[in-house]
Amino acid sequence: MVENKNILVVEDDPDIRELISFNLSNNGYQVFRAKDGESGIKKARKNLPDLILLDLMLPGIHGLDVCRIIKSDQETKDISIIMVSALGQEENIVEGLENGADDYITKPFSIKVLLARVNAVLRRSLEVEDQDSAKSIMINGISIKPRLREVRVEDKLIDDLTFSEFQILYLLVGHPGWVFTRYQIIDKIRGDNYPVTDRSVDFQIVGLRKKLGGAGKLIRTVRGVGYRFTPDEE
Repeated sequence: MVENKNILVVEDDPDIRELISFNLSNNGYQVFRAKDGESGIKKARKNLPDLILLDLMLPGIHGLDVCRIIKSDQETKDISIIMVSALGQEENIVEGLENGADDYITKPFSIKVLLARVNAVLRRSLEVEDQDSAKSIMINGISIKPRLREVRVEDKLIDDLTFSEFQILYLLVGHPGWVFTRYQIIDKIRGDNYPVTDRSVDFQIVGLRKKLGGAGKLIRTVRGVGYRFTPDEE
C-alpha cells in the first residue's frame, strides 16, 4: 500500500461506490466520493487527489469525457486515472487508454485485484516524481527531462503527452537504434502481465508521432516486430 494518498471514487452505483470506498479506507487511503461526472470533475479540481477511480457509464457527463476534461486541465492533468467499467471489449480498453487512463479494470472485479492495480499505479506515480537518477536526454532536437516530465522539440514545449506516451518516448529515445516489440514496450511502461493488447501500443505511437510533429518520423515502425527511435535519417 502506498501511504498518505488520496483517491477519488467516481461511481453512480451506490453499492459499488461504497464497496470500493470501504476497502480503500480500510487500506489506509483517504477517499472522496462522487456519484456523477460533473461532481467528479468539481471534486478533482478541489481536492487534487493522487488517483481517480472512474466509472464510464455515468449520468450526465460520460466517463471518457470526464477523463478528457481532467487530462486537458493544467491543474489536474497529472492525476492518475483508473477506469472501472462493465465495458470490457478490447476496443473499450483501447479507447480508455487512448484518452489518458493509466489502467482499465472491467466489472465485475476482485477487490484484491483492484487494490493491487491501485498500488501499482500509485507506485508508478512515485517513481515518476522521484527520478533524480533518471537522466535527461537531448538528441536530434528532442529534449526530455524525466523529473519534470518535460518534453521539448526544437525548444517548443510539448505539454499534452499522456503518461503512456511520455513513457514510450523516454524508452525509445533513451535507447536509440534499439528495436522494442509491442509487448516489450507494454512490460517496460506498465509492468509484467498488464492486460493490454499490442494494438493499444500502435494507437499510442500514432498519437505520439502526431504530437511530436516533424520529429515524429524519427520513431520508425519495424514491420512485424515493433518500433525503434532512429536519430539519423536513413
